[in-house]
Amino acid sequence: MRFLTLTLVLVSVTLCASQAPTTTPDPSKDPVYFCPMDKDVRSNSPGNCSRCGMKLVAGVPDPVEFHLDLSVTPKVPKPGDKVHLRFDVHDPWKNNPVKKFNVVHEKLFHAFIVSEDLQFFVHDHPVWVNDAFQFDITLPKSGMYRVLGDFYPEGATPQLIAKTILVVGASPVLNPPPRDYSPKNGDNLRIEMVTTPAQPLAGTNTQIRFKVSPGDGLQKYLGAWGHMLAASDDLIDIAHTHPFIADGSPEMQFDVTFARARTYRVWVQFQRNGVVNTVHFDIPVKAGTSAKSS
Repeated sequence: MRFLTLTLVLVSVTLCASQAPTTTPDPSKDPVYFCPMDKDVRSNSPGNCSRCGMKLVAGVPDPVEFHLDLSVTPKVPKPGDKVHLRFDVHDPWKNNPVKKFNVVHEKLFHAFIVSEDLQFFVHDHPVWVNDAFQFDITLPKSGMYRVLGDFYPEGATPQLIAKTILVVGASPVLNPPPRDYSPKNGDNLRIEMVTTPAQPLAGTNTQIRFKVSPGDGLQKYLGAWGHMLAASDDLIDIAHTHPFIADGSPEMQFDVTFARARTYRVWVQFQRNGVVNTVHFDIPVKAGTSAKSS
């Protein structure tokens, strides 16, 4: 069953003449070369099939989901255990292991791990060892954790796939967090947030603007001026995105379309003078007009 709903939509917006929208790559237009006989053999450059020797032909990548297998050791982790995660990627055609990936924002694999009570958040980068992405982490409490894998197989399209880890013990009592737009203090930044509209609606574009202070010393983090993970309070909708408008100034904008009427916790990360600041806000989303009429 597919749990992940991709909810981010980029919309053309201009704040002012000095803030030009960042260029967002469109992977569907990237050239891809594949084998006419073995379509799982793909490359971003011309050549011959490594399996049958046929000449690779040019095409566009299919927007298909790859298979991501997550192995957890120990299989039944307890709170406080050091857990080893192994991510194996297979192609959707013959289920063969995938071993070639494109670098996305300076890394081959981004992993986001969130606990079901939304109190635990990690954005880190498993490393490629023994033909798989591997990562160690300590999960502090019992309950469900959702893991979002963000990676880009060569000759395909970027992938966002969610998996689940269960840590034994009593699950926490869950309540949607209340609206929280209050300014947050990171390690060396103060971060303010506003949304347009003030009350976001499901299925319609929401502009989320951030203002950071002090405004000096801002740096790109992993190739972007900021990173955002938006997760619904039931962890069904999870998405990773970057600023739609940003130029190194203290103000930047993300554009998001929330899928459902839920409360979404939004984690943002900005880097200043070598320090990564991570804070979160809680955004209640109400049903849109079309959802009400249906």
